[in-house]
Order: sequence, then C-alpha cells, then structure tokens
Amino acid sequence: MTAKTYELRTFGCQMNVHDSERMAGLLEEAGYVRAPEGAEGGDGGAAADLVVFNTCAVRENADNRLYGNLGQLAPKKAARPGMQIAVGGCLAQKDRETIVKKAPWVDVVFGTHNVGKLPVLLERARVQQEAQVEIAESLEAFPSTLPTRRESAYAAWVSVSVGCNNTCTFCIVPQLRGKEKDRRPGDILAEVEALVAEGVTEITLLGQNVNAYGSDIGDREAFGKLLRACGRVEGLERVRFTSPHPRDFTDDVIEAMAETPNVMPQLHMPLQSGSSRVLKAMRRSYRQERFLGIIEKVRAAMPQAAISTDIIVGFPGETEEDFQETLHVVREARFAQAFTFQYSKRPGTPAAEMDGQIPKKTVQERYERLVALQEEISWEENRKQVGRTLELLVAEGEGRKDEATRRLSGRAPDNRLVHFARPEGPVRPGDMVTVEVTYAAPHHLLAEAPPTAVRRTRAGDAWEARNSAPRQPAGRTGQAAQKGVMLGLPGVGAPEPLAADAAGGCGAC
Repeated sequence: MTAKTYELRTFGCQMNVHDSERMAGLLEEAGYVRAPEGAEGGDGGAAADLVVFNTCAVRENADNRLYGNLGQLAPKKAARPGMQIAVGGCLAQKDRETIVKKAPWVDVVFGTHNVGKLPVLLERARVQQEAQVEIAESLEAFPSTLPTRRESAYAAWVSVSVGCNNTCTFCIVPQLRGKEKDRRPGDILAEVEALVAEGVTEITLLGQNVNAYGSDIGDREAFGKLLRACGRVEGLERVRFTSPHPRDFTDDVIEAMAETPNVMPQLHMPLQSGSSRVLKAMRRSYRQERFLGIIEKVRAAMPQAAISTDIIVGFPGETEEDFQETLHVVREARFAQAFTFQYSKRPGTPAAEMDGQIPKKTVQERYERLVALQEEISWEENRKQVGRTLELLVAEGEGRKDEATRRLSGRAPDNRLVHFARPEGPVRPGDMVTVEVTYAAPHHLLAEAPPTAVRRTRAGDAWEARNSAPRQPAGRTGQAAQKGVMLGLPGVGAPEPLAADAAGGCGAC
C-alpha cells in the first residue's frame, strides 16, 4: 500500500516554523511521507493527500490569505477522493468554527495548544465523514515532548517557553498562545545534548519572550544561567536566541553572552517605536532611554555584536515628532538590520479600536524614510566588515544566486550572511570555512577568494548522511532527510523557504 503524502504550508513567526516541525514529526510517525516539493498531481489536482495550513493571525489580511488558499484547493479536493485539508495555528485558535463555515471542505481545525491531536483528528474526520474542530483553551503538554521532523541537520530550534505575559496593545499573540509556561532547565539541556549527539552544532533558543524565561519558575536569572549551561555542552559551537523583550533584558544576560564563548555576538532586540509616548500607548513597559541603555551595555561588553530590531511605523496617534524619535533611535543604535512594518490592525487588539488611525499615505511616506535611513546604516556597518577574517557556518539554501555565481553561502558568528567563492575541495552545509571579506552590500558580505581554511565537522557529516540515506521515520528529536530551513536573522520570510508574515516572535515582541 502506498503511503499517504502530506504538504505543510507555514505562515508567521519562528514559533510556527518549529510547530510545523512537530506536525511533520507526528504525521511521519503516523505513516505519512512528505510530498515532493512543487509537484502537482497528474490529473491537475494537488500532489499531496493531506495539506496542512499552520496559520498566523498577527496581520490584518491573514484570514483573507488563508481563505484564498483554501478556495484554490476546493476544486482539487473535489477531484481527488480521500484528500484531506487541516488548518492549525493562531488563526485557527482565533476563528475556530468560522473556518469550517466559510470553507466547509476543510476536514480538521486545531489550535496552538493541541498540535499533538492532529493525526487523531484526521482519522476521526475520515471515519465520521465530517469536519473535526478541536481547540484546547490551554496547553495539554509541552510541545517539545512531541516527535519532531527537524528541517536542518546542523541547526535546530529549541523551545524554552511558550506563551507570553505581556499585554502589548497591537498584539493578539497572548490571547492565542496563552500565558507564559516555562520548560524545566534540565529538559531543555537534555534536548540540546540529544541534538548535538545527532550532529547539530548550532541551536537557537526560542520563546515568545525568550529572556522572560524563569518568570514561571520564580528565577529572574534563569535565562542567563541557561546560556551559561549551553556553553558547557561539548560539541555545541553556536548558541543564539530570539526574541527578547527590553523589559526583561537584565545585566546578567549581557554578562552571560559576553562570557560564554559559544553564545554568538548577535542580538535581535525589538524596538517597535523610538517615541516614549508611543511606547506607553503600545504598553511596551520601557522607554527610549531604557532601550538605548541596553544597546550601550551590549556594545560595551561585545563591541563586534550585530544588533537587529523590529519597528512599527504608523501606530495610532503617532505624530511626525514621534516618528522623528524613532529615526533618532535608529541613528543612535546603528542596527545591523531592521525589520520594518507598516502598522496594520489586528482584529481583537486594543490598538485596532484606538483613535488617531494614521492615513495610509502618511504611513507609507514615513516607512520609506525609515527604510532609506536603515539601508544607509546597514551598508555603513557592513562596510566595516571588509578586511575581516571570519569563520562561517556553511548554510544550505540561503544564497539565492549561488548556482549562477558558483559561490556558497554561510553565516558569520554575528549572523551576517556571507557569500564566498567555492574552494576546490568539497564543502558541505554544516562545515566551517574561514574567509576574508572583500566587499559589502547592505544585506550581505562577499568573500571573493576561496576560503583560507575548511573544517569538516560532525554537522557536515550529519548533513551528508541525511542526503545520502533513505528517509527514516521521525523520532522524538529526530532529524529530517529533506531540504533545510535556515536559521537566519529573524524577519519577514525567515526561514527563507517559508511564506511568513512576521518577524522575530511574531513581529510583536
């Protein structure tokens, strides 16, 4: 009997990307296999027996995007008996029965708290021949206990918490993900060690508000301790985390970053607005001075650190003077990269009902000025890298023009993307190369000569084994025999192969 195939379509933040890894693990444990990329059925129908949407609710048009996709699948499902469609994630948690009313051909709707029920709900829908809608109101089990089909052989997400205790007026995530719930440190480290044993050399600690880790277990310094503990894991070469919140960013975390060699000199610190007045309206619980003070401390402890951010333009009530305060912070902070968003109403959030909604034309004009300023700063900061010798973790799929230019790509310790000339010998994703930067663009660096050194790694061995061996069933920490999702700087569309709507922590942290 031929195994059923599945396709996962993921939108949104890194939490959704990692949830999709778990969905893939559950499905493959249940006997499904991933459908070939970009394939179409011979009859013009969908290639997969099952299509799962992992949705995001933080953008104003998220529901329109979902129903458009579902509408395109309706005739394909009608032409393919037995095909199933499932909708999960934040929009499913929010809209619930509405999805089945608007798209009655959907078989399963499940929420952010009951990902583990997906195979059971699919089977129930098949047997009962009716849609199954099951939305848990609270977390049933920490999702890291689920089987996981990891998207990369050499880099992995590790969740430290789920949910968020903040009440930002523009963000609906806490309503959909629930209050923060922390994992036990021992469980996190056990997962890290298991991943390293399989060949992973880079992990990214993941949370909706990652540096608030410890609030659920009563230890304000728990996150700094966790970073230091990761530094003691033999074979773990790179540690990153996303996304922190300025309110919870304490001096002990800066010290842990600076003093732990495998914690990378990179920080994604969401600003959202440089205006203290707007920050108060956003309920961000910090002000401009606090934010710039953090940046100053980080730069003092790690002069080479690359700092990125998220900024919202056109929040209700934002004046030209408020916007100038944002430009001031951008000039002072000198971000390596900024992920900029035009404010859009999130239905169900306080900001959506606020007076002073800014005209689209004004928002667009301010947005263009901000982007122009940040582009200039990014380029200036990247030009400072020319002449530096960097060790890169060779990446898969991050250089869109690599084949045409006969180059490879990798990530520097500070997470800058570097394209480099191919060496004569073989280099695998997961290996490490040493290069000299010769050219800088606003969003990448270039090393025009081949690497001066190539270091073969266990991560490269793991990548090679995955791509040469038959696919194995997903395990509790198992890796995937499939094309990788990269751990680049948080941003729109990151990781690269996925269609996403938001940056670092749903773009709302």
